[in-house]
Amino acid sequence: MEYSEYQHLLFDRKDNGVMLVTLNRPEIMNATNARLHWELTKVWDTVNEDDSVKVIVVTGAGDRAFSAGGDSSWIAEMVGNADYIQTARKEAADIVYKMLDTDKPIISAINGVAVGAGLAVAMMADIPIIAEEARFTDGHVKLGVSAGDHAAIIWPLLCGMAKAKYYLMTAEFISGKEAEQMGMVAKCLPREEVLPEALRIADKLAKGSQPAIQGTKKTLNGWMRMAGPIFDHSLNVEMMCFLGSDAEEGVAAFREKREANFPSANK
Repeated sequence: MEYSEYQHLLFDRKDNGVMLVTLNRPEIMNATNARLHWELTKVWDTVNEDDSVKVIVVTGAGDRAFSAGGDSSWIAEMVGNADYIQTARKEAADIVYKMLDTDKPIISAINGVAVGAGLAVAMMADIPIIAEEARFTDGHVKLGVSAGDHAAIIWPLLCGMAKAKYYLMTAEFISGKEAEQMGMVAKCLPREEVLPEALRIADKLAKGSQPAIQGTKKTLNGWMRMAGPIFDHSLNVEMMCFLGSDAEEGVAAFREKREANFPSANK
């Protein structure tokens, strides 16, 4: 794809070889719809094949959110729709694996709340930097589906199995400060310092030995590649859950802004 073909991503090419990519749906806190989800599977190849780019920085438009999860109408279309679910499964896998495959370092400037596919992008970045005021959650279980997207491949590495199980099974929010304390992000800073710091680090990487930096990234990503079968299984289970009655209730509760009353909890 050409940069001009993207509808919900903005590109700002810096003179030093840094490309700033911005998720751009600020009117709904950069929530992912079908189009943005698809674009997030394509953008890594587009930038990786651009010889003028050495480092990628990704952030969210506005000062409220990196990405506030999936658009409710888009999620609702998945429930009980096998064809739609299969498409979403492939795209979710592509986002994770293409970020791992991208030779160039990726820095995420997490300027606000991060949920869903946006959280996958934020956490799969090589160097995540988060605002103190930001919060994030993997909220799959609140929708009545098991944790997928990215969590199984990286959360146990970042914060340990006990913490990963706790936060993924309860879907509690994690603050920027808590994320730094648990080792889930590289840095936690006041919101106004997040993007400047991300760009500073990107400039440093752009001036470094590219084979050395890229080789280090690819080597360390081997830890996540070993968890590839676990991640693939998590996606399969998540998508199977979208065919069940709990997902129907979970999505309805999400759209109606109420507590879910899952059928499986009432047996």
